[in-house]
Amino acid sequence: MHNIYQLLADLPDEEIVEILAETDAVRIERIVSSGQVSPPGFWYDQPRDEWVLLLQGTAILEWENGRRRDLFPGEWLIIPAGEKHRVSETSTNPPCIWLAVHY
Repeated sequence: MHNIYQLLADLPDEEIVEILAETDAVRIERIVSSGQVSPPGFWYDQPRDEWVLLLQGTAILEWENGRRRDLFPGEWLIIPAGEKHRVSETSTNPPCIWLAVHY
């Protein structure tokens, strides 16, 4: 048995990405962010659609077209494949816990 909310006592400086399950068609990840953001000028440009749910913390996502979305616990969205986006802010207290499904 595993707990999605269980965190290390001391989080590392880098974001934690754990693959919870994966097949050729889908990948499910738990991501823990504690202040990490996308590097300046970097945009995710993923080959698969992504359904992402913020379970804990707060975050801000931005898109290359200027769109911006503040996220709060329990909010989710779908990011279509090829839609360039970045993480511009993640909370540290509490850290962000994300559930991401790439399909």
